[in-house]
Amino acid sequence: MSASPQNNNRVVSGMRPTGKLHLGHYHGVLKNWVDMQHDYDCFFFIADWHALTTHYETPQGIADSVEELLIDWLAAGVSPTAATLFVQSHVPQHAELHLLLSMMTPLSWLQRVPTYKDQQTKLTGRDLTTYGFLGYPLLQSADILIYKAGLVPVGEDQVVHVELTREVARRFNHFYGQEAGFEDACEQAISKMGKKNAKLYRSLRKAFQEQGDTEALDKARALLDNQQNISIADKERLFGYLEGISKVILPEPEAKLTKAAKMPGLDGQKMSKSYGNTIGLREPPDELARKIRTMPTDPARARRTDPGDPEKCPVWQLHTVYTDDKTHTWVIDGCKTAGIGCIDCKQPLIDAIQAELDPIRERAKRYENDRNYLQTIINQGSEAAQEVASTTMEDVVKAMQFSR
Repeated sequence: MSASPQNNNRVVSGMRPTGKLHLGHYHGVLKNWVDMQHDYDCFFFIADWHALTTHYETPQGIADSVEELLIDWLAAGVSPTAATLFVQSHVPQHAELHLLLSMMTPLSWLQRVPTYKDQQTKLTGRDLTTYGFLGYPLLQSADILIYKAGLVPVGEDQVVHVELTREVARRFNHFYGQEAGFEDACEQAISKMGKKNAKLYRSLRKAFQEQGDTEALDKARALLDNQQNISIADKERLFGYLEGISKVILPEPEAKLTKAAKMPGLDGQKMSKSYGNTIGLREPPDELARKIRTMPTDPARARRTDPGDPEKCPVWQLHTVYTDDKTHTWVIDGCKTAGIGCIDCKQPLIDAIQAELDPIRERAKRYENDRNYLQTIINQGSEAAQEVASTTMEDVVKAMQFSR
């Protein structure tokens, strides 16, 4: 269940500025962002504070990486006129909400996040026994909740972080949504809906609370979404009233799974900087061709006349992403019969990747040569993000009755 309006189409997502992006980022994240920016209210941020959780000893390069990351986004087709693009640390409300949430979030919730121990095991060369690393999932929660996002595009391994965010929002609403005269305010709001709708709302609420009828809950939410006679504040109250909780201050977001499958690297493993098997989003043409030509192939093809098996070849994995069915047939037949050599097999792949990256490289040149424009995007986006974040913080502080 989600204590939030069903028509919340605001999306929040971010990336850490830890170097230039590669094809894994492009196919796994950026293409999805480019599609979503025209259908959703998107907030995409450069997570420089998150970069500190693992690079706190060497923060000097983070500022330069911020601009390089933005260039990659723009070159890939993410538009500052379609989405709000900003830098996390330029919106201090992220840190403020993170601090307040940390006061009420049980330590055990953070310790049970799977990536906490997984990353400590993988990144053995770094000391990650810090509060910042333990608390980064809660900072992610603040990143999402500060914009009252409805959707968070993530891979399957990140769904647990969105679930943590939902739990944090639920706990916050439980503690601080208890406004004085809440039930009276709800009843007054219901009466504004008109007799027919008020009766329907009450019957649906009763069906859910007494019988656990989730279909009734969905119908009641849809009913509220269509109401024109009540204020946004009253809607928030009535969404909470449906589920037996108080006013919804921080809506619970939903995870939106990305379409991307695993992007293979030059060695057949998942493409990752950690494995040194990447093709950069702005990889120079000569270097791209060199990387593909020197890729390992099926070990059985020691000589040009030896037949091979595409399923045992990393080059074939990239073919499945980049080339068409006709080329696939040509590769399979030619490899298994030794009708083509490995260099022959690699050329259509080089051509296909070059064709994809050519317009990205071209667009990137403009931004590489206009750093003032990059700063304008950052400043304008951060200002727009601050407006939304400030409104949320006003709601949070008022609900907590923490400050006058």
